[in-house]
Amino acid sequence: MAGHQRLPVVIVAGLHADARKEVVERLLQGVPGSVALHHDLTEARDGTVLRLIRDASGTLSRGETPLVNDCACCALREDLVPELARMADGGLTRLAVVELWDSVEPKAMAEVVAAHGGDRLHLAGVLTAVDPALVLPYLANGDDLAETGLAAAPTDRRTVGDTWARQLEYAPVLAVVDSDEADDEDHALLAQLHPTARRVPAASAELARVALGGFDVEAAAAAQHPACALLPQDADESGVATFVWRRRRPFHPERLYAALEDLCCAAARSRGRFWLAERPDTLLAWDAAGGALCVENAGPWLASLPDAAWELVPPMRRAAAALDWHPDHGDCCQHLVFTSPGLDRDGLERLLDSCLLTDAEYASGRDAWKSLPPAFDSLLDAA
Repeated sequence: MAGHQRLPVVIVAGLHADARKEVVERLLQGVPGSVALHHDLTEARDGTVLRLIRDASGTLSRGETPLVNDCACCALREDLVPELARMADGGLTRLAVVELWDSVEPKAMAEVVAAHGGDRLHLAGVLTAVDPALVLPYLANGDDLAETGLAAAPTDRRTVGDTWARQLEYAPVLAVVDSDEADDEDHALLAQLHPTARRVPAASAELARVALGGFDVEAAAAAQHPACALLPQDADESGVATFVWRRRRPFHPERLYAALEDLCCAAARSRGRFWLAERPDTLLAWDAAGGALCVENAGPWLASLPDAAWELVPPMRRAAAALDWHPDHGDCCQHLVFTSPGLDRDGLERLLDSCLLTDAEYASGRDAWKSLPPAFDSLLDAA
């Protein structure tokens, strides 16, 4: 197959279904020979997933694929690459647009295409479609996906808010549809939630060019990892603020646990990394949206690893740690970011500071820290 060109694939994600459909339609109209592939999971509970293939003129084919392990997303993963490969082999498709179903997150699908596309497929871009007027309502929605009919499997415990946050923050390109209901506050919130993203009007002529601008799966994954995530900077515009809180001293586990509810409700979105005095070697991830907080063990801080183990750590993480290395604590730190309209920066700072070890507690040393009450065991060890 000398001179064979891989089929470009663009993934379009987003819970804003009308916005997503508009973006896909714009791509189909803007790129001659483009075809859209969509797996509709609406009826997945009945045991099958509906596959739709269409171009700018309308539907080309409809088919079904069975569930895999009672999981609609698993069925999608199993069916996606073979269908795209068939398009590539046909030689008539210039661009394959993968329109993800509402709650499907782009990270998993992007990694599937990149890992299994071989010499037939080229992941050219990942976009999330956005209606700016809906950013805050979806982000603040703490309902389980199951309650809204958007769960991808019986075991799906995600919420609308945290799913939307990941869809929004993973994509390097946000395709923004026109919305008469959106105001300056909505646009400021979107800009502060993902300041490094390229925001492109869905109706603009540059949408297709930007969509095909290339995508690096490894860099995207690293940018989401708690240890080296590209978190937003301090900002304040149109009533929306982003507050960045950084400290070196560890948290007292009981005082932080007691403050969790107030901290979760203080902002529409908060995220980052932190450390607890009684788990000084553990990097903890903080991820909150819709009033719900997820705290996860993200592995060891680099400072707790032997030198020989550093060679096994991705270069981006080593670089991030080196840029922020402390002579006493290495890369151990508190780095939390809160973004919201009407944010109370001063109140947040006072509350967070009150959760740190006092001077006397800090001076007692790491051995004494480890004997503090393990208040987070219920969150970290239950899984």
